[in-house]
Amino acid sequence: MTIDEYAAWAARIPRSRPDSAMPRDETVYLAYLGLGLAGEAGEVVEHIKKLLRDGAWDTDRLAEELGDVVYYWACLCLAAGRSPSDVLTASAAKIDARLAAPKDRPAG
Repeated sequence: MTIDEYAAWAARIPRSRPDSAMPRDETVYLAYLGLGLAGEAGEVVEHIKKLLRDGAWDTDRLAEELGDVVYYWACLCLAAGRSPSDVLTASAAKIDARLAAPKDRPAG
């Protein structure tokens, strides 16, 4: 499954169920997705904190949480009118440009 196929699948989930309590208002839906993304990112951070605090590194649970992050991120990409692959391509180009830029040298 490609990232764009995943996003198309994920975007159908919330609103496809007739009994869904998913917000129908677009602004509220965007807020829901953003809050979901932040919450799941927090879960990822919790796993890193536990590694630092306890030395516990549960890669299976971390991968599960990362999948949840991708779900909300992919839905947000589509809500913004962008395919996830286009967002990733633009991100890579931005990072490549930043890495290729000459570093400022200290005066002296």
